[in-house]
Amino acid sequence: MKTKKFNITGMTCSACSARIEKNINKTEGVIEANVNLLSNSMTVKYDETVLSESDIVKVVLNTGYGASSAEKKKDAPDKNDKTDAEKEFTEMKKRLIISFIFAVPLFYISMGHMLKWPLPDIFHGMENSITFAFTQLLLALPVMIINKKYYTVGFKTLFKGSPNMDSLIAIGTTAAVAYGVFAIYKIGYGLGHMDMDMVMQYSMDLYFESAAVILALITLGKFLEARAKGRTSDAIKKLMDLSPKTALVERNGQEIELPVEEVEKGDIIIVKPGQSVPVDGTIIFGNSSIDESMLTGESIPVEKKIGDKVIGASINKSGYFKFEAQNVGDDTTLSQIIKLVEEASSSKAPISKLADKISSVFVPVVIAIAVISTIVWLIAGATFEFALSIGIAVLVISCPCALGLATPTAIMVGTGKGAENGILIKSAEALEIAHQIKTVVMDKTGTITEGKPRVTDIIVNGIDETEMLKIAASAEKGSEHPLADAVVEEADKRNLDLYNVANFEAIPGQGLEATVNDKKYYIGNLRLIENKNININNFGEKSSILAEEGKTPLYFADEKNVLGIIAVADVVKPTSQKAIQEFESMGIEVVMLTGDNKKTAEAIRKQLGITRAIAEVLPQDKEREIRNIQEQGRKVAMIGDGINDAPALARADVGIAIGAGTDVAIESADIVLIRSDLLDAVTAVQLSHATIRNIKQNLFWAFIYNTVGIPLAAGVFYGLLQWKLNPMFAAAAMSLSSVSVVSNALRLKFFKPVRINNDDTSINKESSINKDSNSDEIKVNVESLSDKSNNNGGNNMKKTFIVEGMSCGHCKAAVEKALKAVDGVENAVVDLESKTAEVTLSNEVNDDVLKKAITDAGYEVV
Repeated sequence: MKTKKFNITGMTCSACSARIEKNINKTEGVIEANVNLLSNSMTVKYDETVLSESDIVKVVLNTGYGASSAEKKKDAPDKNDKTDAEKEFTEMKKRLIISFIFAVPLFYISMGHMLKWPLPDIFHGMENSITFAFTQLLLALPVMIINKKYYTVGFKTLFKGSPNMDSLIAIGTTAAVAYGVFAIYKIGYGLGHMDMDMVMQYSMDLYFESAAVILALITLGKFLEARAKGRTSDAIKKLMDLSPKTALVERNGQEIELPVEEVEKGDIIIVKPGQSVPVDGTIIFGNSSIDESMLTGESIPVEKKIGDKVIGASINKSGYFKFEAQNVGDDTTLSQIIKLVEEASSSKAPISKLADKISSVFVPVVIAIAVISTIVWLIAGATFEFALSIGIAVLVISCPCALGLATPTAIMVGTGKGAENGILIKSAEALEIAHQIKTVVMDKTGTITEGKPRVTDIIVNGIDETEMLKIAASAEKGSEHPLADAVVEEADKRNLDLYNVANFEAIPGQGLEATVNDKKYYIGNLRLIENKNININNFGEKSSILAEEGKTPLYFADEKNVLGIIAVADVVKPTSQKAIQEFESMGIEVVMLTGDNKKTAEAIRKQLGITRAIAEVLPQDKEREIRNIQEQGRKVAMIGDGINDAPALARADVGIAIGAGTDVAIESADIVLIRSDLLDAVTAVQLSHATIRNIKQNLFWAFIYNTVGIPLAAGVFYGLLQWKLNPMFAAAAMSLSSVSVVSNALRLKFFKPVRINNDDTSINKESSINKDSNSDEIKVNVESLSDKSNNNGGNNMKKTFIVEGMSCGHCKAAVEKALKAVDGVENAVVDLESKTAEVTLSNEVNDDVLKKAITDAGYEVV
């Protein structure tokens, strides 16, 4: 099987795309074909043993349109090359200007008598009727010639049996001009036979101005549409502009500046301060702070050192470094993002099938309505001119441009907006289905949690906390266990100098023993302590509490007594609880799925307030759990990051992969979050709701416009209300309908995710305080409290902050003094043990003002 993209020319409405798609899909060897009107492209999945590219192109040509392979023909495209959208816009601008140069004077001459406008004498009087009529024909011809595409495409598709919007315009304007030429002959005959009544009648029934103005107005609509369509792909254009054009490469000891297309895998690339990283790779020399916000949305620059990966198009803020190129050309992260966004923009959402089905029969039906309307009015006794104007108005107003643009414009803007927010939506179908999600299933490790053990608590008895950590880290440095890495990392964060260790011995399944400063210590689980007959003292109860919270207690002991406990856990990501609250506020059930033990799963479930947790699930069983929920009639989204999540991601109605996860997980998912932030999953669902709402609005207005417009143009209301639609006004209305649909879709550019509150974190009522994973300070897990106090009649507001750096009574007094000095603060109480500052407010005070007061006093707010 092979998937190939083609450029399609000649499409003007959804009837075109529907006809091509229908003919390609019924071709032997084609598995699936999707035609996108907005991007003038077609993606075909086919059996290359049965069908070739040229065969597919031939089918499109036989349908009445042009086709060519969408593959790039150049290795290094000229920066001055214009995109298809830019070429279309330039062409439409030229056609528009020329059309109006001739249409405006034509309209003036034709309508001058009626509106009492001043006209040259050569256009007055019966004797000048031929001059009057022939001048209008000469002015109408250039407008028809410059817009000949409507006729070449329109009649070609009509004769091929697949009439489109151009067919309607071609038939209508040709009929108007043909009638005008007929009128010129009648005027000539009348003048030759001195039949002044005939001359008067046909001089006033010329339709040259209708044809020219219709073409000019439709071209104006197409011009505005082309400009708006160009704006819908701004996200892709911005991403492309991010990529640097050259790279400074070190070859044979020399620095050479090369076009980025010539960089090869394994090249050593130099990046200086202020420069963009040209391709993906790994740092081998130096360090720096790199701004990755354009790709990940993370506003804070990321510190990078030797061994860290760098992403192409990110910006080197400070420092000088060299890195080895790993992903170049189309393999870079930026190229993959662009490819995903383009594919999603070109794909077709299920909702668009409704418009396609209607469009495929719409144009033939309209032609039939126009012909029937003309005949009915002739039979009813109307003049031929009146009946002809009815037929032309029906043809012109019925062009289904708006219908064809309703879905693809919204999809393109929606996927582009997702990319701006670090959310890669791989198909239009995923974007549509996401709004129907009723259950979100989340993997625990690496998705809800950081996926890496960290020290959360240090409890001591009879030994200094820092000293105990130094000894423990010194001993654990010789171990390869993940829990040992957490202890060593904690010591590194505190910049502790470690001791030399003697007689290190790992005890499998229990822990280790080591001699530090000529004294033997044991670090491990309860079994180790029991086997060595060490006195556990009063640490048994504390250990049980830690275990209930899903933490792993590591006992630290000498040869006689347990001296302390270091608790290690896979900590919850800062935004996970907020994301869960957001999902629940949207009426979406959250389920946690984990292979971890039930006790740990239950602790995390309680901490985050998750409704349901399914623990001890084997990788192969995750997919089954998703299927079970689906069998209850619920649409399911699965969020995961690992290889073991891939089957579940594929099974779910919408699979969402965390960007930091494995390639397998990302390939299996429908949506990829570049940042490992669950709040982006919430944004993806909200974006889906906004996009589908926008599509429905577009379809509604497109359908309503044609539903009302066709009867009005056909003269249904003429008998009762004398309402008749002039063909020129029909053309203006048709053009404006397309512009309004595209403009409505562009409103999605202003989409912003909605949050139930502005804080990134929130208080967990069941477990309000936990140790900070990054320090020995205690901190509240979530939000700054904003509860009404029962004191003073309930008018006082209380806020609680976590303050780091306080160690004594002087610190306590300094923070309290700084807070009390803030206008609006009635009282401030600092608790050294929990490291919290509770502020009572007499009126509303911004959090930033309170934080600044604490920071200015020399302390840090968490």
